[in-house]
Amino acid sequence: MSTAGLLVIGNEILSGKVVDVNSPYLAAELRPLGVELLRILTIPDDIDVIANDVRVMSKAYDHVFTSGGIGPTHDDVTLEGVALAFGRDLVLDEEMCRRMEDAVGRPLNESMRKMAMLPEGCERAEAENLWFPVVAIDNVYIFPGIPELFRKKFESVRDRFRGVPFELKRVYVTQHESEIAHHLNSLLSDFAELMLGSYPRLGEPDYRVMLTLESRDAGYLERALESLLSRLPADIVHRVE
Repeated sequence: MSTAGLLVIGNEILSGKVVDVNSPYLAAELRPLGVELLRILTIPDDIDVIANDVRVMSKAYDHVFTSGGIGPTHDDVTLEGVALAFGRDLVLDEEMCRRMEDAVGRPLNESMRKMAMLPEGCERAEAENLWFPVVAIDNVYIFPGIPELFRKKFESVRDRFRGVPFELKRVYVTQHESEIAHHLNSLLSDFAELMLGSYPRLGEPDYRVMLTLESRDAGYLERALESLLSRLPADIVHRVE
């Protein structure tokens, strides 16, 4: 079972100026790949903070993703922070300079050259239809904060994270959580490895709670689902997906 952590980097997220949409996107993408996202941490544009949290996450999880802070402006310091985390220098990548010049059609100014300063010895994973690759050091993958670019770049490297996927079943019930909690507790007593979620829904006309059952073992999941349905009164099950 592979694990992952996500560092969302940016003062604009912490100040509420920008809403983070990359976290829910990544969580939804990793799950079917069989990667368990165990932590999402939002931090400021601070080189030392970035370096410390990258080091901690890199040791704790199989994969680490960063979002934000790789542009040309003064507060884009993610690459510098990641380099510091691994004791690397930032060096001017001439190939990146050439790519940028081809992309913009003119010589680079200093702000553009800043974007070509990459951690020494980093991996550059090509992103289809994008001139800027996904930069990776060890198990840390550096992504832009712009949602459209984040998604395109992740899609270009997603297969390298593929493992045994989670299987998912959803059960929608018309009773409140407090009325079915004892059934859920007894289910987990018999299926201790089942990942069971219970999510009340307000304002839904047809059901009160959505239950989710997850496992990497399809047979185990089916047995758990059958067991749950046998415990619940049939007339409270709205639908199963």
